[in-house]
This record gives sequence, structure tokens and C-alpha cells, in this order.
Amino acid sequence: MPKPLTLAVAAGAALLTRRALRRRIQASPLWPLPALEEPTSGRPRSRALRLTVTSRETVADGVVQLRLEGRDLPRWEPGAHLDLVLPSGLVRQYSLCGDPGDRSSYTVAARLVEDGRGGSREVHEQVHEGVELEVRGPRNRFPLVTAESYVFVVGGIGITPVLPMLRALPDGVEWRLLYAGRSRASMPFLAEVEGLGGGRVTVVEGRPDLGALEVPEGAAVYCCGPEGLMAAVAERFPGVHLERFTPLSTLPGDAFEVELRRSGRVLTVPADSSVLAAVREELPDTAYSCEQGFCGTCQQRVLEGEVEHRDELLTDGERADSMLICVSRARGGRLVLDM
Repeated sequence: MPKPLTLAVAAGAALLTRRALRRRIQASPLWPLPALEEPTSGRPRSRALRLTVTSRETVADGVVQLRLEGRDLPRWEPGAHLDLVLPSGLVRQYSLCGDPGDRSSYTVAARLVEDGRGGSREVHEQVHEGVELEVRGPRNRFPLVTAESYVFVVGGIGITPVLPMLRALPDGVEWRLLYAGRSRASMPFLAEVEGLGGGRVTVVEGRPDLGALEVPEGAAVYCCGPEGLMAAVAERFPGVHLERFTPLSTLPGDAFEVELRRSGRVLTVPADSSVLAAVREELPDTAYSCEQGFCGTCQQRVLEGEVEHRDELLTDGERADSMLICVSRARGGRLVLDM
């Protein structure tokens, strides 16, 4: 038989536990609902670094190259990119174009987009030598695969992820590069590219003629550049490897409902808007950043419904139960989110 003192201690511990749980529930912003499992929104997807801009150089008309220095930086391979958190808090993605063997610095290049959403202008006007930036990554969704030969089609600033690939190609492997731009002066790293390739590089000022592009059987085709160029290459060469930092078309789409299970709200997402926009009407503190499906800040857990994923980030495993609400939509009439 348990001793009376033992029973008293156990009963007292249980009472304290119940009181602590009651205080925790009452402190929940969703009272009287108990707090559920912590959501994923707002979590950085990789360890953030604080790096200092030690060099800023103009490498073509409207293109600046930044060197960001640190110590024992994570390794990367050709095709990788970084998330740069700009001074305003905007997050933008830039391909690494330096030396993968350099563990003391990362090099990126950014073109000024006059009619863009402000990120490139901030880089050009506010990011100078001495500025410290938060950097996330590197991540690689544009890796250089092993192939018998290679064909690269590049437009303008799209040369940045391809340049380290050209440097890394084994001696003797066959490759060709079609490099297009508005003018030679607007094409970054052009002199180095021509030096690497010699007769294997074709430079086009203006729109390239893809019909004249010869792709040997077994060749891996890579393309990076304006969306129109990538779409044309993808149509002509199925299986092409693409790198894009603009979102896949998120509009138009059908209107649908989103239930926010934690807060008990049901929202309508119009055909010409996003889940993020609708959610922020009700929950203005919802975390977000790039609004392009790249950074992962707005990732939310999906409890019910089928998602039409339009992001460029989540793995197949993550897509099974979550979505990026800035770009993805419902495949059907209703979604239930853990919000």
C-alpha cells in the first residue's frame, strides 16, 4: 500500500501540473482553444549568416557585383544561390558566381530592374562596402548534372549561375553556350566567358534564334534568363534545366475558401489575389517576405484540402502537408490551414 505521504506528494504534483496547464491555456491568444502544435510560419529554412560587403564593383551596365566576407562559410557547388536579407527586410535570391573553393567569401551579382518590386534598386542604392547583411543558404536547385555534353542558353544576368559551371566542367567535355543580351555592354562577365569558351561561345545582341541551336543527343540543356527566353527554350527542349527567380504565374486562378482552423475564420481568396493577401486582411502579423515562393517565410501547415503548389522551394515531403501561401493555391474549392 502506498504511504500517506507518498499519496499526498503525488496529489500535490498533479494539482500543480493542472494549474500550470490552466495558466498556459489561458495565456494563449486563442483562448478558449488550447494552443496546438507550433506552426512553421516565419522559420528561416537554414542557418543565417552575418556577412560584410567588402567589395562592390560594376561589371556591366546596370549590374553590380558584391563580395561578402565571413569565416569558414558553408560549401557550395555550381548552380547554388543565396537569400540576401536587405536592409529594409526584403529577401531576394542571387546566384553564387564566385569560386566554390573560397570558404572566406561569397560573390553575387545583381541587375537593376527599373520596373521591379524594389529589391534590386535597394541593392544598387543602399548596399555598399561595409554594409553587413544577413545571408541564408547556400541552396542548390540548379545543380550541374553529369552528361555526355552540355548546351547552355543564357540571357543577361542569367550568366551568374552558369559561370561557375563553365569553370567546373572537366577538361575534354563538349559544351556550347548561347549568350544573349541587349548589348555587349549589358552582359556581365562577357570577357571571361569568351575566354573560357573560345569558339564554343556564341554571343547575340538581341533575341536569339533558337531554331539554329544544335543540341547533340545525350546533351544536358541549361537555361537561365528572362522568363520569355526560358519558356521558349523549355518548349523547344523538354527536360531543360531551368533556374528562375521570378514566380511561376500565380494568377489568374479560381476563387476558393480558406479556413483558418486556430482562429476559426473562413476567408474567400479571390481569383485575382493570393492566400497571403487574404490571410493578412485578418491576421496582419502573418510573416512573409519575398512573395515569390522562394524564401519559405510564409510556409504554413495544411490540415485539409489539395494544394496547387507554385513555389520553387518546398520538397515533395514538405508539400505533403504544407504550402507557401504567397503563391500556391487550392486545387479545388477549399483549404484548411493551421493558423
